[in-house]
Amino acid sequence: MEENLIAIGADHAGFELKEKIKNILKDLGYEVKDFGTDSTDSVDYPLIAKSLAVSVANKHPQKGILVCGTGVGMSIAANKIKGIIAANCNDTETAKLSRLHNNSNILTVGGRMIDEKKAREIVKIWLETDFEGGRHQRRIQEIRDLEK
Repeated sequence: MEENLIAIGADHAGFELKEKIKNILKDLGYEVKDFGTDSTDSVDYPLIAKSLAVSVANKHPQKGILVCGTGVGMSIAANKIKGIIAANCNDTETAKLSRLHNNSNILTVGGRMIDEKKAREIVKIWLETDFEGGRHQRRIQEIRDLEK
């Protein structure tokens, strides 16, 4: 089912955590669409971020997770794609608020910043939190207007 499909991608610094997050997602009942990389060999993260973000912007699937060393580079790259709100969240409160207030559709995390236990907590809360709407909808529209 499309709503249970999550895109995932990583560079070499995020590869190991990406593989762990794939298992976390499967444990939570999600199907995973993997955009690579497939090893710890050096790759250029903007290309992976772009590929995944274009797919999410086209709503297939509707959400994605990107992993690099800190999560920052992936977030910057993904946010260049129209329709994307990528949030770098290496803690649960930021993950929750990125969905609640910002309606993020891509979560980025740092493979060098968090461990598997923290990743599980962050991914779970990010996936379980719905956008609050209301006053935040106007702000999201203002962000969308910046894309024009």
